[in-house]
Formats: sequence, structure tokens, C-alpha cells
Amino acid sequence: MAKFTSSSGDRASDASGRHGAREGNLSIIAAGMRIVGELKTDGVVKIEGVVEGSVRAEHEVLVSKEGLVEGDIYTRQAVIGGRVVGSVQGEERVEVQPGSIVNGNIVTKRLIVQEGGEVNGEVSMGDPGQLGSATGDLQLAEKA
Repeated sequence: MAKFTSSSGDRASDASGRHGAREGNLSIIAAGMRIVGELKTDGVVKIEGVVEGSVRAEHEVLVSKEGLVEGDIYTRQAVIGGRVVGSVQGEERVEVQPGSIVNGNIVTKRLIVQEGGEVNGEVSMGDPGQLGSATGDLQLAEKA
């Protein structure tokens, strides 16, 4: 099992009001890298390679254009630019960018699907904590 953990919870805001990771709070799965197992961090993870297994990030998951996640994603915010074969649960927000594909369910408060983005699954919007029991396998409360 691959497990990455960061103990830093510090966050900084940029001019747009979005939160960014402070130095040391960003993990990158580089292009050409393959992780098999659970990936977990207290901060932000950017996936440019392949992850086979669940991804849990306290703040944000970024899947780049060439990135692939074959497993479920649990986070506060998710920005999908590549492919996800699994469910995505974003406590606050999920964004599906042009050319990206999500083959799985999405549970979130706010959803942005840009033109050219694709979602093949059910979408449930509202408080993920309350929706989790209605969607069965997706429960953010199962953060382990």
C-alpha cells in the first residue's frame, strides 16, 4: 500500500480567493510515475501520472490533462483535467475541465462541467455528509 501523508495544514489564498498550498504542502505524482494503493495527504495532491487506488486529500486533488486515477477521490475540492475511473466526492466543489472524463459518480455541493468535459455517472449535489448515506459507497466520513 502506498501512503503519503503531510502534517502541514497551512493554507494561503491567492488573488482569486482560491486557496493554494504553502511550500511543503503540495504532493506531485509526476508523469511516468505509477502509484498502486491508497494515496493520502493533509494538503493538495497533483496527479500527472497514474494512481491505481483511492486518493484522499484534505484540501484539493488536481488531475492534470495526462493524469489518470483508477479509484475513488475524496477531498474538499477536485479539479479534473484528465481521466478518473471511479467516483469523486468533493465536500465543496468539483470541476470537470474540457477534454476530461469522469467515469463514475460525483457527490459535491458545487459542480462545474466545462464545455467538452464528460461525466458518465450519477451526480448528487448538496451536503456530501448528508448525501453520502443516500449514495451508498461514497462517504467522506470514512476518511481513515
